[in-house]
Amino acid sequence: MRIDAVGGKESTELVVRGKRTLVPQEFIDELASFLGENLTVDYEERFYHGTPQNSFHKAVNVPDVVVFPRSQDEVQKTVMICNKYKVPIVPYGGATSIEGHTLAPHGGVCIDMSLMKKIKSLHVEDMDVVVEPGVGWIELNEYLKPYGPGATIGGMCATRCSGSLAVRYGTMRDNVINLQAVLPNGDVVRTGSRARKSAAGYDLARLIIGSEGTLGVITEVTLRLQKLPSHSVVAMCNFQTIKDAADVAIATMLSGIQVSRVELLDEVQIRAINMANGKNLPEVPTLMFEFIGTEAYAVEQTLLVQKIAIEHHGSDFVFVEEPDAKEELWKIRKEALWAGFAMKPDHEAMITDVCVPLSRLAECISVSKEKLDASPLTCLVIAHAGDGNFHTIILFDPSQEDQRREAERLNHFMVHTALSMEGTCTGEHGVGTGKMKYLEKELGIESLRTMKRIKAALDPNNIMNPGKLIPPHVCI
Repeated sequence: MRIDAVGGKESTELVVRGKRTLVPQEFIDELASFLGENLTVDYEERFYHGTPQNSFHKAVNVPDVVVFPRSQDEVQKTVMICNKYKVPIVPYGGATSIEGHTLAPHGGVCIDMSLMKKIKSLHVEDMDVVVEPGVGWIELNEYLKPYGPGATIGGMCATRCSGSLAVRYGTMRDNVINLQAVLPNGDVVRTGSRARKSAAGYDLARLIIGSEGTLGVITEVTLRLQKLPSHSVVAMCNFQTIKDAADVAIATMLSGIQVSRVELLDEVQIRAINMANGKNLPEVPTLMFEFIGTEAYAVEQTLLVQKIAIEHHGSDFVFVEEPDAKEELWKIRKEALWAGFAMKPDHEAMITDVCVPLSRLAECISVSKEKLDASPLTCLVIAHAGDGNFHTIILFDPSQEDQRREAERLNHFMVHTALSMEGTCTGEHGVGTGKMKYLEKELGIESLRTMKRIKAALDPNNIMNPGKLIPPHVCI
């Protein structure tokens, strides 16, 4: 196996190559016998599912078939037929992944879970809800509003996602109580009960969460719910340097203040927001906070953070409590990514996802920012500063090879800087094809061999999302 292939240790390739075998007609007929119209071989549909909507990653092939199961039983039958014919499977959720998770380099079957979106049961007294995998987090929150609790999904279980609220509520790993999945041989595994804690056996839920479709297809999830806070305050503060802003985020977390969000935006990101939305915000590094609790408690915590910010050269500290004002202020952060894209609408974005121990965040961002500012490319920084995770949006013209290589150079530098600080190449976006080349340095070859042994034991025909997560050079 070449180590310069996609995912290899020295890889600079972005196009994922694969060995494709045309699926036989009898295979399609077997699927159609129970899926009916919820199966398509239309090229436009196949191309759409094989081309990530938010990613620069590409593959030489697209799925041969796209199916839309409506039940766990249909997923199980589909997987069993694929295993029988040794046809690759690519599970497909909300199509928001950016690391090539849904590419189909070997062709095969794309299982689109969008029709499995039932909310199966809500247990208000137990603060949990059972859902099918196609449910979006926004629609789930809308469903839950009348009942009081609010769920934060943040992304699909398969990539172990998180978001700005992870600093308060944890990642997907922390909010899944149990799940059901169809394994490559068609067995349906249920990973646990609805009890809030259990010491019964291996933690199979945590094995499947983050496996990126390489071990099975998730068909049901039981999620932990959180009570909506009675009151919240949103605050914003400006800084002259990004290090000062990061230092305040660190000092806030170390102080024990109960903050639910700490988001950092650099001056380029603020400039993008001004350009896209006609705002006139000071174009300097900016921190945004959210505090929750009783009215008195939330305000008290806000004032404590204001004091910390002033000690670190912060200025223009403002906070709001009225719902409309909070929504307007928080919209600045919510629209940041799209504002960045609008700066160079004809460009693609390479989005980094490093995460470091909180104490190293200021150093990691500062060192990275020096490289970014010196680059001819437009680079924007957004950080979930409360847990050491930051993203850089590197905009490049895909038709210019020198720009693509420069974007890759910057990404490579930030990943290796984070790894040198005992961090990770991916805090929340997952590995897919884009981050495989960094895993040996981060985890070590023995960890990767262990992962491959688990994969081989559960999926001996290697049909589940092949070519993802585990680097191609790993042998057992």
